Amino acid sequence: MKRSGFADLPLHGGHVPVWLAERMAKLGLAIVETIAMEFSTSAVISKLANPFWFQSFGAVMGMDWHSSGITTSVLGALKRSVNPHSRELGIYICGGKGTHSMKTPDELMAVGNRTGLNGTELAGLSRLTAKVDNTAIQDGFQLYQHNFIVNNKGEWCVVQQGMNNHTSTARRYHWHSENLQSFINEPHTFIYGENRGKILNLTASEAAATREKSLLIVNEHPDKIIKELNHLAMPGHHDVRMEDVNMKRLGAMLWVAHENKPEDFEGLLMLKGMGPRTIQSVALVSEVIYGTPTRFDDPARFSFAHGGKDGHPFPVPVKVFDETISTLQTAIHRAKIGNSDKMQAIKKLSEISWNAEKDFTPNTNFDALIQKERDESWKYGGRTVFGKAKPPKGSDGSQLQLF
Repeated sequence: MKRSGFADLPLHGGHVPVWLAERMAKLGLAIVETIAMEFSTSAVISKLANPFWFQSFGAVMGMDWHSSGITTSVLGALKRSVNPHSRELGIYICGGKGTHSMKTPDELMAVGNRTGLNGTELAGLSRLTAKVDNTAIQDGFQLYQHNFIVNNKGEWCVVQQGMNNHTSTARRYHWHSENLQSFINEPHTFIYGENRGKILNLTASEAAATREKSLLIVNEHPDKIIKELNHLAMPGHHDVRMEDVNMKRLGAMLWVAHENKPEDFEGLLMLKGMGPRTIQSVALVSEVIYGTPTRFDDPARFSFAHGGKDGHPFPVPVKVFDETISTLQTAIHRAKIGNSDKMQAIKKLSEISWNAEKDFTPNTNFDALIQKERDESWKYGGRTVFGKAKPPKGSDGSQLQLF
């Protein structure tokens, strides 16, 4: 069993308004469905197990780019939207925050009963990962959220989060089943009786290695484990700053979205008619779907898709958000009936941005970019938890030079 990484985040209060929660659920489902369709459910599990990808995923969904709230809100949105389609998708999301986390083993048993997976084993893994992060590793963080995501192949990841009131920070832990050897490897030569499916027998002599490995994990020194982990440390400041973003990547994407018309590019004809602001959002969503792990070391960049609910880096452009969801949902529908042209166009968009980076010199006016987004937010139905965006006094910012 392998811890795939962890993330340190500033504690952040507040709530997710209904208007954003509903859109997060729709976009989250569309992204998960696209990854499963384009790659596999294994890829979905692998991405969720990556702390950098997970933070980028939350940022592109309009959550505050750096805060602990991403964990609760993203997984809550996914559980609401993905689980009703679990039979079709082959992905099951269990657990949650507070008392819901305690129900994870029972939910996994129910998944096992529906799918034929070994629910007893999965429930045991859920308890073990929680025990390691909450008890075996004494790092000052008390778990309050535990989610176990499993596919119909039995591959899984765990995303759980703890709180440290003394430092006002949260720590998110990620686990991944990749290369995990089964806890049960034909422990008996024969079992007599009516066949009622797979059973768990950790008392068998063949299960000795499992017991030994479990003890090794529990007794491992925290420093050694932490050194081997993929660690994301988010800053305490709430505003998005230039140093939080890879400007070469952001600048190249903005150049593609705003300085060139999509219909000028071969392979993007299916996106014709979309405005540059929606192209900007779809390009970042495309990267979340198709990007390699090295593309997610600056999660703040993905907040330039749909802003943040607290107005950082700018209010959530609701109209653009809805158009992004609609574009992706339409692409999924067309792909299901054998017409993948729109999905290929979305994929091509991120590829064009990557190619543009090779010779791109980042000279984007970062402050002007954020100011322009804020000034024009009202045009796109911009909203925050504080209310709707209003037109600025005087200039609407449209003449600001970004490049």
